[in-house]
Amino acid sequence: MSSIFESWENYGEDAKASSTEEYKKVVEKYLTKERNVYAHLLAHPDQIVEGTIGQLGEKYGMTDYEFLGFVDGINESLVAGPYKLEDMTADSYVKLDFDLKKLYWNMLDAKADWLYKLKEWDSLLTDIEKAQIKRDYNKSKTATKVVKPGRNSLCSCGSGLKYKQCCLNKKPK
Repeated sequence: MSSIFESWENYGEDAKASSTEEYKKVVEKYLTKERNVYAHLLAHPDQIVEGTIGQLGEKYGMTDYEFLGFVDGINESLVAGPYKLEDMTADSYVKLDFDLKKLYWNMLDAKADWLYKLKEWDSLLTDIEKAQIKRDYNKSKTATKVVKPGRNSLCSCGSGLKYKQCCLNKKPK
């Protein structure tokens, strides 16, 4: 007997084996369910959803492993920290108390535009807040090249000396 986590990891594999079109239908069906759960959670931010995987799956019209997949998606945004999904069963208790800004960030990171563009965000975060989160996210993904100072450049430590006469030969601590 496989765990619900294994069922989630293998979600859609049967359809994938059949055809690409079948697989797309399965994925789209799940993403619609996921979007509906997020829309509900965001529309009622003052209500913390909690219960067992089985109970919440039933409440939102999902199988146990589909709801575990939903928890997988929101897991890093939870205030209490992530759950260990591999050990969860239908009777495992979850509390979906999430950090709004972290959730928005994680949706950006997942490139889940169908989630971070939900209209429910408009009443939770201002356009300025969303733009700031997006700027911070983009900045965190931008690679910066560290420029090594030239021997005759002023030392970056602020001593006013040339690099070769200052920190070039200092050993790192």
